[in-house]
Amino acid sequence: MSFDPSRRKALSLIAGGMVLAPLNTEARCPADPLSICNVTHLHTVKVGGIAEIRGTDDVRQALHKWRGQVSVGGGRFSMGGQTAIHSGLQLNMRPMNGLVKFDPLNRVVRVQAGMRWRDLQTIIDPAGLSIRTMQSYSSFTVGGSISVNCHGRYVGHGPISRSVRALQLVLPDGELVEASREINAEIFHAAIGGYGGMGVVTEVELNLDDNFRIERSTNRVSIEDYPAWFRERVQSNPKVLLHNADLFPGKFDYPRCVTWTRTEKPLTVHERLTPLGGRYTKEQLFLWAMTEVPGGSSLREKVAMPIEDKPAVVWRNYEASLDVAQLEPANRDVATYVLQEYFVPERHFVSFARRMSKILQSTPTGTVNVSIRHSPADLAVLMAWAQQDVFSFVVYYKQRVSIQAQQQVAQWTRAMIDLALSHEGTYYLPYQLHATQEQFQRAYPQATMFKKLRQQVGASRFTNTMWAQYQV
Repeated sequence: MSFDPSRRKALSLIAGGMVLAPLNTEARCPADPLSICNVTHLHTVKVGGIAEIRGTDDVRQALHKWRGQVSVGGGRFSMGGQTAIHSGLQLNMRPMNGLVKFDPLNRVVRVQAGMRWRDLQTIIDPAGLSIRTMQSYSSFTVGGSISVNCHGRYVGHGPISRSVRALQLVLPDGELVEASREINAEIFHAAIGGYGGMGVVTEVELNLDDNFRIERSTNRVSIEDYPAWFRERVQSNPKVLLHNADLFPGKFDYPRCVTWTRTEKPLTVHERLTPLGGRYTKEQLFLWAMTEVPGGSSLREKVAMPIEDKPAVVWRNYEASLDVAQLEPANRDVATYVLQEYFVPERHFVSFARRMSKILQSTPTGTVNVSIRHSPADLAVLMAWAQQDVFSFVVYYKQRVSIQAQQQVAQWTRAMIDLALSHEGTYYLPYQLHATQEQFQRAYPQATMFKKLRQQVGASRFTNTMWAQYQV
């Protein structure tokens, strides 16, 4: 889900007719600095200590002084304790955010792991370059993105692993190693998507692409026709950069396809990057109205989409520099916004989509939309989520914060995981830990090999709530 300046016109119309209580912008995580709270504010992990990391020597010293379990924290956007372990030490990587090397001629950059994508975009944009593969939003750290093997809307790119040239890691004994496809390849392919389980990633070297103008177009097709439409209109067009298709309540059966294609047309938005520090009150009001006001779900169709369907031409870096704050609720007293994601082989697309629709219609899930993307196979990464070409289904939903609501979410999440598994698919790991042990093992049988490799390099002390729960 994304917003652009044209949407603000629609949001102004919606917000103008409402009388709302003042928005509370204070986070409601525990005041205790050792209570690690993630982006949903639903789960907190009480750690034994936090080390502020500004360089590799800080990592080594922290590992030497702290003999217990260690976790690694970046932007803290994961949703199930993937950056912390109870009573352990968390390494806060965000202060380690410097530029190591930038080679514009060869389109290569090397940065410290705590740098956020938005900071990197500021560095490379003047050289006419763009990040090759990243999430749809620029708020995440580079190291954290490597840790979860992120992906975005990039057509044909697959996960970020394909654009990573090399990693620098600190191993449990403090040894500093360089890892790539040629050097320490086993560690390299285990650290990407390894959620901090192999070592502490301190530097990342990436391939870059050119920045250029892209034009947005939208289409509507039936769910049955979408796979063929995607192959013919999107996948086969070398000028297409970004694509996703959104399914909406209540039938989730007629995706709105959004495609960004390389163009030489005049810009409709002249900023090269999304401005920093934006206030997103209108976006918050829009989401609130859409999920709380009777008939609110129709606001998207009636007000926002007619404006969004108009063509737009922007810089690639502008669309890639969106701020995740656009998706933040005004407060989390009653509810929060959460994600799930499922990966399904191409041949099972229609069957999965239809059955998913039944689950989302028969259960009050609070789903705002389901965003469909595509990824080619990722065969080298050990904990890969795409071992064949897959479509991904990103479920964006509003969840109440009560214990009963959390229990209900766990139930329908497990039903969704079972559905993906029955279609030879899997689910994405950065989110709430509702999967059973059996579901995790079926989805990620390679975790057994990952655990053995961790033991071989002595990395078992590098852990988090997720690895502990699933005994990896």
